[in-house]
This record gives sequence, C-alpha cells and structure tokens, in this order.
Amino acid sequence: MMLKIEHIGIAVKDLNNSNELFKKLFGQAHYKTEEVQSEGVNTSFFQIGENKIELLVATNPDSPIAKFIEKKGEGIHHIAFDVADIRAEMKRLESEGFVLLNQEPKAGADNKLVCFLHPKGTNGVLIELCQENK
Repeated sequence: MMLKIEHIGIAVKDLNNSNELFKKLFGQAHYKTEEVQSEGVNTSFFQIGENKIELLVATNPDSPIAKFIEKKGEGIHHIAFDVADIRAEMKRLESEGFVLLNQEPKAGADNKLVCFLHPKGTNGVLIELCQENK
C-alpha cells in the first residue's frame, strides 16, 4: 500500500542554476545533495512541508535523466510514493499487471530502496516506490 507522496523528481540540465531558481521559488535552500552512481545522476533535495522535491542532473550522457531531457526537455520526471514494504508492494502491483523496471529493489538517493514502474502502464507517469533502507 502506498502511504504518501515521498517526493517529486524534476530533471534539470544544470544543478547549480536550478538550485538557485528553486531556492528563490521556495524561499529556502536545498538541504542535501547526493550522487547515485547506479542511475548516473546527482540529486538535490528541497523539503517543502511534509513533501520533498528532488532535482536530478545527469552525470553521463547514457543516464536515464540525460535521455529524458534529450527527448522531453527539463521538467517533472517522476512521482515517488512511500511504501511500508517495497517487496510486497512490487508483488502486488505486478499481480495487477503493472510492469516493473527492476525486479529487485535497488539503492536510491536519500537512504531509500527503490523500484520504478514502467510509465506505459501508468498513463505516461514514471512511478517510483520508496522504502526507508533499514
């Protein structure tokens, strides 16, 4: 079961410029940056009330974010949902006919285990499942 929106991911071309832009927009600076080598991205997180915004910039031209920006430009990349048991939720969603982009949870940013659902089965929206990595 999905508990809440954990964060919204936004693909950007330049993390420094985007951090400044969103700092002005939100009235506060980002609280954390982190590299996720397995995804080929650097991330920056903003806390807005109970929600987070994650900015993502590609670290190499073959990363999913680089390909996304090349195809669609900068903008909302994914919506992430907090789940209590990522493996159980993956199994449930797969039994409902959703296509998982990874068959096992993998390490993501912000100390999370993550799994993505193929956007072709979710009306074009890339969905990320997140569980605190304990």
